Amino acid sequence: MIRKAVLPVAGFGTRCLPASKAIPKEMITIVDRPVIQYVVQEAVAAGIRDIVLVTHGTKSAIENHFDKHFELEAGLEAKGKTELLEELRAIVPADVNIISVRQPEPLGLGHAVLCARPVIGDDEPFAVLLPDVLVDDDGLERNDLAGMIDAFERTGRSQLMVEEVPRELVYKYGIVAPKGESPEPGESCELSGLVEKPKVEEAPSNLSVIGRYMLPGRIFPLLAKTPPGAGNEIQLTDAIEELRVAEGVDAYRMQGTTYDCGHQLGYLEAILAYGRRHSRYGKGFTELLKRYAAED
Repeated sequence: MIRKAVLPVAGFGTRCLPASKAIPKEMITIVDRPVIQYVVQEAVAAGIRDIVLVTHGTKSAIENHFDKHFELEAGLEAKGKTELLEELRAIVPADVNIISVRQPEPLGLGHAVLCARPVIGDDEPFAVLLPDVLVDDDGLERNDLAGMIDAFERTGRSQLMVEEVPRELVYKYGIVAPKGESPEPGESCELSGLVEKPKVEEAPSNLSVIGRYMLPGRIFPLLAKTPPGAGNEIQLTDAIEELRVAEGVDAYRMQGTTYDCGHQLGYLEAILAYGRRHSRYGKGFTELLKRYAAED
């Protein structure tokens, strides 16, 4: 069973400026909790128990969020605010470990993942979750990350989570080239390649990579010798391509819905989706939406 996940959170979040000037972009809230908490909860729901945050010295707020705050908890307990106290204590289940490692300089996603090598090791598979993207599993029996873990354990091949995007927008994404037919939602298929931001007429499919990866520890030696690529950064996709050539890589087609919280409209859409079904605020939020819709 895959029990470890790497969350690269060391970036400066320039797409979220000015909101991310003084606070980490991962701490910007969706309704009543930060984006990073949703991503950690996704991993935990899939069976992950060791969360490795690849962070930066300016991101201590993330580590503090997942740490115990004794004074605050004691104050809530003394005031009888049991519900709030339980919510705080549930941020990280007792059997889940939050581990932080530092990325000393911004050398790319591949380098960020490589920073987790001392914790993961070269012999153990692990997940990578990019915290910009929320993967919503509402209505599913299990989340897509759990499905991707099953696909990895069944095939022994690395898995890239993908979703359909409009054909006219493929130039914005990393697009996979399936061997044969594209997989159905909830299934995976082997890849013949991966193309970064292809021209619309040259795209091999309309399946884009969305920021969830299932990788073997064998990728660390590859990352260690991967030269800087696009943007003069160490690219994770370059090492994944080496893996594909050597042993095959699959695309797992997701069933849920994604929200790109690194983009303002994606962030607002996530608030709409999560806010409407929130157990405490959903009814009132839906009434607000109706009121403002009526005024337009």
